[in-house]
Amino acid sequence: MLKRVFVAPDPGRARSRFAARAVLGIGLAVVVCGLTGQSLVGAVTGGLAALLALFTVTDATVRGQAVTTALLPAAGLPVLAAAAELHAHPVARDLALLAVVGAGVYARRWGPRGHSLGVFAFMTFYVAEFLHATPGQLPGLCAAVLLSVLSAAVVRFGVWCYERRVPPAAVPAPPAGRGLARVTTRQAVQATAGAGFALLVGQLVSGQRWYWAVGATWWVFVNTASRGETLVRGFRRVMGTVIGIVLGVAVAVPVHGAPLPTVVLVAVAVFGIFYTAAVSYTWMMLWVTVLAESLYGLLGVLSPGLLALRLTETGVGALGAVLAVLFVLPVTTHVTTDAWIQRALRCVHACTAEAAARLAGDPDADPAPRVAELEQLLGRVRLSVAPLVHPLNIAPARKRRARQVLALLDDCAREVRGLVAVAADPEASHDARLAAACWRVEAAVESLTTGGADHVHSPAEPPAEPALAHLHGLERALSDLAEPLRARSASSPLIGA
Repeated sequence: MLKRVFVAPDPGRARSRFAARAVLGIGLAVVVCGLTGQSLVGAVTGGLAALLALFTVTDATVRGQAVTTALLPAAGLPVLAAAAELHAHPVARDLALLAVVGAGVYARRWGPRGHSLGVFAFMTFYVAEFLHATPGQLPGLCAAVLLSVLSAAVVRFGVWCYERRVPPAAVPAPPAGRGLARVTTRQAVQATAGAGFALLVGQLVSGQRWYWAVGATWWVFVNTASRGETLVRGFRRVMGTVIGIVLGVAVAVPVHGAPLPTVVLVAVAVFGIFYTAAVSYTWMMLWVTVLAESLYGLLGVLSPGLLALRLTETGVGALGAVLAVLFVLPVTTHVTTDAWIQRALRCVHACTAEAAARLAGDPDADPAPRVAELEQLLGRVRLSVAPLVHPLNIAPARKRRARQVLALLDDCAREVRGLVAVAADPEASHDARLAAACWRVEAAVESLTTGGADHVHSPAEPPAEPALAHLHGLERALSDLAEPLRARSASSPLIGA
């Protein structure tokens, strides 16, 4: 876990810029709330709204990000109003919260925008419970949300829009399906059931902080697509919370809400959340816990007992998620992993075809977007395979096969990147052997994605010409990939049910 955070590459300092911009945007939002006469509760609400606006909006283009950011208040303010109005009516409030959970997860079927709006809606309800919002506070809280989202947008799209200088990130679409065959539909049912369990048990544990359990269930389901991913994410959430509580006892409790040290601690926590989110969910949850502790310190209610209660409620929420994915419309890790591996292999072929066309002199052929898409798909494969390569996994044979598949897919990506780099050279010329090599890659991908791994053959010795050398390396990786995929099909699933 330490290695993943401190040794993980940060090309172009993307994570550093992401985190630094978040501190700037959230800081501006809080300052604006203060200058407009907002109370401490309003400033906290505004800061959290700005955090969500900067963290959850992940559209592929800057224009898409701006549109989604503009839509956030439309998704969040009605939920905020409902949460405040229903605060004194527990049964109606609980039913409304479960409806928000189900709708928020179901909205992921519409891609990154649906995901962002669903997260913002749920977290608006969560913040209302966190601050015990009342109808009388609604005008101020709504103004704080609007001002903060606007402040975050000014920083993200005006002051520091570094995305304008980089090509749009490829966002792979979620697997298709209809009705309960659609993963997002099944997850919406699962999340609602898990949140219902967390709500009931969480209220038995604490009548005031029960929403911690529901929040834990919600975030365990974010960015997962199978029960294996959800189980791993639940474990990491609990681990991050435990470490964060230990750190909070050492740092946040002694600060005891003192303004200046708390502001510094909040800034560090925000930077940590954004910097570590892409590489370690455990570390991200550590900083989320520190941030929550700091805010409770500002509100004057932080104590060791409260931290112990947070750990308990987090465990209840994680248990709710685990029970839901195991017994309510389960989505097996095997099916999900196979789907992402097949999409990655087809993208390998598409990259190869585009590069070959470019080498053949086609000026319209551009393999660069395909390479970016391949990187995104490989990220999804790693996320899906995470349950098997996790240290707690007790099936060494499957773990070895999973690691072998990941390594060979990385080899494919490396050879594709090399081939694309050669194709970008204006002096590179077409070789008649390229067409035959590309045909063999196409045949290999077709065999691997249709269950015919036995028909993938090992290539001959590599040629010296750069483009052909990369194609040879790609053929070699695909040939080697046939073995673990064939072993999986012949005996047991790669990940298991």
